Amino acid sequence: MNNVKGKLMSKETFLDNAAYTKEPYEGILVSADTKNEQYKIAVQLSENQVILVDEVSDREVQERVHQWIPRVNEIQLHYGVKNDLENYSEH
Repeated sequence: MNNVKGKLMSKETFLDNAAYTKEPYEGILVSADTKNEQYKIAVQLSENQVILVDEVSDREVQERVHQWIPRVNEIQLHYGVKNDLENYSEH
């Protein structure tokens, strides 16, 4: 498995300064960082923790989200998350 180079952070920190956030696919969060004029993409690891996996421009966001979708389960399993996101593992 390729290790994900990302930053672990609280979900609250990820959502900080976000003009909006959406979950286009279960386990992936996308937030608009208007301060830095970019979109942040994260994989949710628990109810309160995410791993920031990408930061992209508005022109790249859809393509990058589609690239991360197949890796969501792999990343979550690596961090000890069960397949059912309703039952987050504790960290």
